[in-house]
Amino acid sequence: MYSFLRQSFETNQILMAGMLTTFLLTFLLLKHPFPFLPSDHGRAFAVNGALSKGKLRGVGLTFVLCFLTGSFLFLPVDREYVIYAVLLFSMMLSGYLDDASDKPWNEYLKGLIDLVIAIMTAITFLNFNDTAIRIGSLELGIPVPLYFVLAVILIWGAVNVTNCSDGVDGLCASLSIVTLLGFALLFGESLQEYALAAFLFIAVLLAYLYFNSSPSSMLMGDAGSRALGFFIAVVAMKSQNPLAYLLLAGVTIADGGTGLVKIFLKRYLKISILTKTRTPLHDHLRKNLGWSDTQVVNRFVILQVLLAAAVCCFWR
Repeated sequence: MYSFLRQSFETNQILMAGMLTTFLLTFLLLKHPFPFLPSDHGRAFAVNGALSKGKLRGVGLTFVLCFLTGSFLFLPVDREYVIYAVLLFSMMLSGYLDDASDKPWNEYLKGLIDLVIAIMTAITFLNFNDTAIRIGSLELGIPVPLYFVLAVILIWGAVNVTNCSDGVDGLCASLSIVTLLGFALLFGESLQEYALAAFLFIAVLLAYLYFNSSPSSMLMGDAGSRALGFFIAVVAMKSQNPLAYLLLAGVTIADGGTGLVKIFLKRYLKISILTKTRTPLHDHLRKNLGWSDTQVVNRFVILQVLLAAAVCCFWR
């Protein structure tokens, strides 16, 4: 499809057509959702978790399928991209099956699935790419074994911090849009077709936000947040600037990562930290400081934009 369109249109024109088509497809499928999508049961330990009860859950399945459709219609897809697409679908499907289950999956099972997909992704990346990374104008060659370990950590971490940040209407999608836009604009030359893919993912997230803005009528669930975190990690690696992820997704990392670190230290090392702080941080801000959902989203996005601006000014 892309090669046919390329005969008559410029890349930017194809991208715009792809974004509009993907947005409209996502919007229509969310407006008239699949009948098999589950309803949320409410989250007992989350702030305002009961308000989610009865809302459609797992609509990440819808927007990931729309993104993949747009990718194969409007992008110059190669074998490496196809493998990532299969792994993205697998990550989404594992999350959706958890969303649709009457009883939440064991966290160790979910962590193992994430680890297996992360390992397969890292192997795929190393099969098609070198291990040089950039920090501004500095280029460093990373030994393959070390890069493999760091890539697995990046993918697993991105999946789980993104998943943990999905607890306030509009928050996860809004922060992810800033992150993807930052990578696409700052490192488009390195990303090439993955920059175009980032714009397509932004399009489906914008359609989702139409329905997820507070007060929301539907939730992406693990099907969306886990797939989204996976895709961001792939984009970070393909950009050749994976360390930029620490800033371009800094607010997401702080919000979702604090809880992961807190639980890990408590469970495995018997070290208690942040004993008076709720995690994820968005719950602490709503429960302890009285922030509204809108304030959390707006303030977090402002901070993320400032971090992206810092990367623009000082990284390149």
